[in-house]
Amino acid sequence: MVNFLEMFGDKWTLVVVRDIFIGRKTFGEFLDSPEKISTSVLTDRLQLLEAAGIAQHILSHTDKKVKWYYLTDQGIDLFPMLYEIIYWSKRNIDKEFHPFAVDWFERYESFTADKTILQNKKNYAEKREKLLELK
Repeated sequence: MVNFLEMFGDKWTLVVVRDIFIGRKTFGEFLDSPEKISTSVLTDRLQLLEAAGIAQHILSHTDKKVKWYYLTDQGIDLFPMLYEIIYWSKRNIDKEFHPFAVDWFERYESFTADKTILQNKKNYAEKREKLLELK
């Protein structure tokens, strides 16, 4: 059994989970993230997430060589932790955020933390269901 720090104690695993949450689903889309993960590390992290039941994949309905990754319910349950990390970073790190993050902050600035978390989990679950309908 893998513990939390063994799974998420590196930089890349949470980046991949975050990327899936924001809508990236293919290997190429993950490689396009601003953090520039290497192909070997990405392969390893996707395998780790699938083995742990946090993510799964289906084959693209248009190209069976392309895998579309998505979060399981267990993966969706990570969102409150991601939320806290994101907002801790916003409060404590003097760094310019990616335009996607700036837009996200503005979209949810009038929401409570609980409402933001619930809304984002619901939105992701709905997107996942649409993806799985394409099977």
